[in-house]
Amino acid sequence: MALQNSYNLSLRPTNAKSNDYASTILPVATFDSCDGFWSAFSRCPRPDATTTPVDTHIFKTGIQPIWEDEANRRGGKWIVRIPKGLAGHYWEQVVLSIIGEQFDVGNEICGAVLSVRFSEDSIAVWNRHASNIDALHKIRDSLYRILKLPPICVIDYKPHDKSLHEIAPARLAALNGNRSG
Repeated sequence: MALQNSYNLSLRPTNAKSNDYASTILPVATFDSCDGFWSAFSRCPRPDATTTPVDTHIFKTGIQPIWEDEANRRGGKWIVRIPKGLAGHYWEQVVLSIIGEQFDVGNEICGAVLSVRFSEDSIAVWNRHASNIDALHKIRDSLYRILKLPPICVIDYKPHDKSLHEIAPARLAALNGNRSG
């Protein structure tokens, strides 16, 4: 079954040494179908089996998993911190929701990153426009629904470029602190 978009799956070992972040990203596969997704996804290390820090990226084809990419530079990311041992299930749910277009925000979603670290893991969903408050609320609320997070669980939004003035500090604080249905 064909997907609405084509996606790139890639890995980046966090111990990669280079001044150019993009050059340390290792492509795994490009896919545009459900079968292609499962074939690519099965080749990535499971978070609970990874002993060294690594980032796994899934982004729409044509968008690099770097904030400097034109599609990302005015955007940001919702970050969910996950206790060790739970990231595999949560990551799969987020990725399936992205490729299945379940966030209902049009072309606003760029991709997602799973960051496996020693003490905790995190999942970040990247979007195009930090100024699109309605889309930000939908993405945040979708993450709570998809991951079945309790309302007390805090997820944070961070614009990629802190020098942007599109989101004033008070608006960002309100966005992070006020979850509306």
